[in-house]
Amino acid sequence: PQASPGARGRPIVNLLPLEQDERINTVLPISEFEDDRYVFFATSRGTVKKTPLSAFSRPLAPGIIAVGLRESDHLIGAGITDGNKDIMLFSRSGKAIRFRESDVRPMGRTAAGVRGIRLGGDDDAVIELCIPDHELVLVATENGYGKRTAVDAFPVQKRGGQGNIAIQTSERNGPAVGALQVGDDDEIMFISSGGTLVRTTVSEISVLGRIAQGVRLIRLDEDARLVGMERIESLQESLPAE
Repeated sequence: PQASPGARGRPIVNLLPLEQDERINTVLPISEFEDDRYVFFATSRGTVKKTPLSAFSRPLAPGIIAVGLRESDHLIGAGITDGNKDIMLFSRSGKAIRFRESDVRPMGRTAAGVRGIRLGGDDDAVIELCIPDHELVLVATENGYGKRTAVDAFPVQKRGGQGNIAIQTSERNGPAVGALQVGDDDEIMFISSGGTLVRTTVSEISVLGRIAQGVRLIRLDEDARLVGMERIESLQESLPAE
């Protein structure tokens, strides 16, 4: 339901039947279940999978399985593709890999998927799935720093590799917490663990190389950290084509 910024909202369990400890991860607006479209999934342990969109055309009231998850793994993102996109995965350790979607064959709903990125250790995890249709990506870290970097700065590799540095995870920066594809006319909302929200224009954020540490995106209170960010697309981009 639509509500004001200060409203508490309705519990999602009143709208969808969720199991204990289950939560909504991604919302994908669908108008038609086209045969030439896919849902591309990524998990925290670096697994990826794509399934024909038509496989989800007959949902059940309690929901249907979308991806088979291994123990200690969870879904971090999903997107709609045409089978020919580039895929980017970003990890907590500041790495990113870019590979062709065609490297991943279509699979059924219950399949677990294949390796998308090789993670650096048990404390590393995939934090973001991007399916680029913009020239730049914005990467942010826990301590409120970040930067824009050109998608083309990330070479296309075969899936399953370790990827390349996307941002330095130094003591100043902390681990990476998010990545978004952005346009110059967009705005970004940054959200801190203390509930502070800062809104800024993308054009004010520096464009830097892959190995740069970045600039301050949000000034955080002591013991606070950056926990989320969201892109607000430009009005021109959101208007339908004539």
